[in-house]
Amino acid sequence: MPRRGFLGILLVAALGPAALPEQRSDRPPNIVLIFMDDLGYADIGPFGAKGYATPNLDRLAREGRVFTDFYVSQAVCSASRAALLTGCYNNRIGILGALGPRSKVGLSAGETTLAEICKQKNYATACYGKWHLGDHRQFLPLQHGFDDYLGLPYSNDMWPLHPTSKNFPDLPLLEKNDVVKSALTHEDQNQLTTWYTERAVAFVEKNRERPFFLYVPHSMVHVPLHVSDKFRGKSGVGLFGDVMMEVDWSVGQIVDAIRKNGLEKDTLLLFTSDNGPWLSYGDHAGSAGPLREGKGTMFDGGCREPTIFWGPGRVPAGTVCREPAMTIDLLPTVARLLDAALPEHKIDGRDIWPLISGISGARSPHEAYYFYYGRELHAVRSGKWKLHCPHGYTTLSGRKGGTGGMPAKYDTVKIGESLFDLEKDPGESVDVKDANPEVVARLRELAAGIRKELGDSATKEIGSGVREPGRIKE
Repeated sequence: MPRRGFLGILLVAALGPAALPEQRSDRPPNIVLIFMDDLGYADIGPFGAKGYATPNLDRLAREGRVFTDFYVSQAVCSASRAALLTGCYNNRIGILGALGPRSKVGLSAGETTLAEICKQKNYATACYGKWHLGDHRQFLPLQHGFDDYLGLPYSNDMWPLHPTSKNFPDLPLLEKNDVVKSALTHEDQNQLTTWYTERAVAFVEKNRERPFFLYVPHSMVHVPLHVSDKFRGKSGVGLFGDVMMEVDWSVGQIVDAIRKNGLEKDTLLLFTSDNGPWLSYGDHAGSAGPLREGKGTMFDGGCREPTIFWGPGRVPAGTVCREPAMTIDLLPTVARLLDAALPEHKIDGRDIWPLISGISGARSPHEAYYFYYGRELHAVRSGKWKLHCPHGYTTLSGRKGGTGGMPAKYDTVKIGESLFDLEKDPGESVDVKDANPEVVARLRELAAGIRKELGDSATKEIGSGVREPGRIKE
C-alpha cells in the first residue's frame, strides 16, 4: 500500500475507532453508490495518486473508512456490474465479459437488484451513467427497480470511432427506456460526467424528504477519455489527470448536495470501481500502484479496487479496514440496514456492516473469495493467502502501454499453481507454495468446492448452482 495520502488516516486508525455520534433512527439510510470504470488502485489521492489533486476524495477518506482489500468479482465491465447489483458471483447468474450492442442476453428478471431491495422500503431509486447489463428494453434499469435513468447502455468505446474496431453501431444516450440521442459525438462525450453529476444532484434535491438509492456508474475513466472544457488542461499532467480531476469534482458535487440538504447522517456512500486500469492504453490508463497487472486479469491489479465508505455518524472517520471484502457483500449489507428481505434464491454476498462500522475485531464473514475470469477459476483468496490455479493471462511483459488513446498489444502467458502472502507481497511476486503445503491443500479443497457450485471451464465442470441469464423474448 502506498504510504502517501494515508498518514492522517493511519494516525486515527492507530488510536482505534472513536465513539460514534448517535445515529438518527427516524429514517433508514440513503444509499449512494459511485462506481468508476477502469479506475486503477493508485488513481486517487488516498491510495497514492501523483501529479493531480483529488481533494473531495481525500476528504471522503478523512471523514470515512478506507478499505485496502476490496474486490470485484471479475475484472471486466458487465460481469463486475452484475455481481455488484445482485450480491452474486457473476458466474452464478450467467453474466460474463462485456456485453456488446444488441446482446441477446442480459440481467435476468428473476434476479433481485440493490434497487429492488430498496424498493421494498419505498425508496426513490435512480441510475445515472453506464448500465452495461443488456441494452434491450427488458434488461434496462427501469425493469430492474430503478425509477429514473440517464446514461449509456454499454461502454463508451463501443462506437464507430473505436481505435481497433469499426464494427460498432452509433453510441446512443438513453433516458428512462428511450433513446434521446442516437449518435453521440466527441463533444457529447465531453459532457457525460457533467450530465450524470447534474442529474444526481437534482435527484438528491428532489428526494431529500424520503429515503433514496442513487447509483452513479461513471463512464470514465474508460477509454476514450473525455473531459469538459472546465477541466481540460487543468491538471498539467495530461488528459488522464484532467479526467480524474473532473471525477473528483463530481464526487464533491454529489456530497455537497447531501450536505446542503442536511442528509449527511442519513446517508451511506460507497466509492469504488468496476475493475483495475486498462494498462494497454498507457498514458490514457491509470495505475495499479503496487499491485500486479490490471484489467482483464484476476491478479489484484485487475480486481482489487480503491474503496471508501462514508457515512458521518455511521462510519468511523479516518479509519482503515484491511480485511478482504467484495462488491457482492453490498446487497446483503444494505438489506440488513434497511431491514429488508433477502432474495429467496441463493446469493453469495454476506453482511459486512461490522467491517464498515468499525466494530473492534470484526473479520471477513467469508472463508474465501473466488476469482473467475470467464468461466475459468483463476484464484482463491482466504485471509492473507491467495492461491492461483494454473491459467493463462494477458500482460505487457514490462513494456509501456500505448499513447494518445491507441492500445499496445498484450502478450498471453501462463502462471502455474502459485501461492502468495498478500500481507507481505501485495504485488503477487514471490510464490510461497512450497513453504506452506497445508495452506495450499486447504485452498485447493475450497477451489474444488466452488467448482462443484459454479463450474470451471478448465476442468470441464458445469456447476450445480449456475442460473440462466435473461434472454431476449422473441
